[in-house]
Amino acid sequence: MSIISCPECGSEISDTARNCPRCGYSFEKMKFCKFCGEKIPEDSVVCTKCGRQVENAVQSGGITINNAANSTANSNIQDIPKVQKRVDKVVALIICICLGWCGIHKFYEGKVGMGIVYIFTFGLFGIGWIVDIITIAMKPNPYYVQ
Repeated sequence: MSIISCPECGSEISDTARNCPRCGYSFEKMKFCKFCGEKIPEDSVVCTKCGRQVENAVQSGGITINNAANSTANSNIQDIPKVQKRVDKVVALIICICLGWCGIHKFYEGKVGMGIVYIFTFGLFGIGWIVDIITIAMKPNPYYVQ
């Protein structure tokens, strides 16, 4: 057993140590996370800092990671899902039955573009209005729209 110096902080430690006790530098084979840039052990499949999958599951010895956000190699850290709006089914159904021909229920759901189309086409000539009444009646309470 011999003494070596840590490349990060310069303190003297044993050559059998896996980590520097002073700065935490790891002497294991390391690689960088391709998403956050953090140093992680070379055999890691998932980054210990950001939690993103950095290697294919097949290369990791059969570990299966089911993470849809990390499924593509070209995924971006900015791929954050949109916040969904909570809509009360009873309110949406009452609005649709009473004012569905002019698209007020579409504005309530946050679908402004479709609301404007409903205004100018009188609820898609009445057909869209009837379809929306049936569709909203079949949805759970509450339901969510993007």
